[in-house]
Amino acid sequence: MAVLTRVDEQSARELLNAYAVGDFVALEGLAAGSVNSNFRLHTEGGTYFLRLYEEQDFDGARRDVELLAALSQVATPTPVMAKDGLLCRSVCGKPAAIFPWIAGAIRCQRLVSSSDTHMLGGALASLHQVGESLSPTLIPDTRFGFDNLLQRLDRIAREAPPELARWEPQLRRELENVHRSRAGGTTGLIHGDLFRDNVLWNDDGSIAALLDFESASRGSFAYDIMTTMLAWCVGDELSDELACGLLRGYAEVRPLPESDIDALHAEGMFAALRFTITRITDFAMRKNEGPAVVKDWRRFWMRYEALKARGEDGVRAWVE
Repeated sequence: MAVLTRVDEQSARELLNAYAVGDFVALEGLAAGSVNSNFRLHTEGGTYFLRLYEEQDFDGARRDVELLAALSQVATPTPVMAKDGLLCRSVCGKPAAIFPWIAGAIRCQRLVSSSDTHMLGGALASLHQVGESLSPTLIPDTRFGFDNLLQRLDRIAREAPPELARWEPQLRRELENVHRSRAGGTTGLIHGDLFRDNVLWNDDGSIAALLDFESASRGSFAYDIMTTMLAWCVGDELSDELACGLLRGYAEVRPLPESDIDALHAEGMFAALRFTITRITDFAMRKNEGPAVVKDWRRFWMRYEALKARGEDGVRAWVE
């Protein structure tokens, strides 16, 4: 993903005047992410990560940054405070925040091991536990709930090309059926988007940082677990070994109550449909404007079918 908003040297220097991180040296756009503009910012004081929030207004971006500051104890990068005490400022008319540069690598799918997913499950459980102590004002409502997905399906039916629009009745039927079967379970702060490109790893195999909390919201812990499972435990097919590692690592830090175990299957299917639908509306239906992002919705439809075939007993076996 190319940078959506260009930041010239003068704008970068003006931003840095508000911080005590050293004078400007260089700025590099990063080919990462699909929503915001991200940069590697070099100053005389060190290297930093600069994010411009492309879709959120200043209040939304400020809440995101304040949430990251509150979660710094669970391996999230702590935002840099400006001289006036603010964590979020503006550059080129967009909300912006600066973070320390975290060295680390992104795992490619073929290198993901059960020890990786075990460690990741523990990190996610720690995040859920820490979130319980946060002020409710820091935790937004989800932007991807049932009603939002129904509205997106309306868009697909109304605006999508025929090869996509023909999927709308089936997706709507499956979504409504799954939503009726959702069993609840524990709710609290969830990451909502803990994909492989949102986790950095150290050379020794430990987790360096959890990234990108823009989709963080109040939601079902079971949903967050299963979203992470769908992101990490599926290559050409769903891996029971990787899924077991994730669930067992999670349960070692935060033992799963029966209500959460009961919720896993339906929440996983809801998550698979959520990403199927949003990848259609946000990527497959995107007009040829700007850089292209390849996020194939059919990959999540495959995940949905795999979970549906496994059934509740197949998912429960990952925990027991």
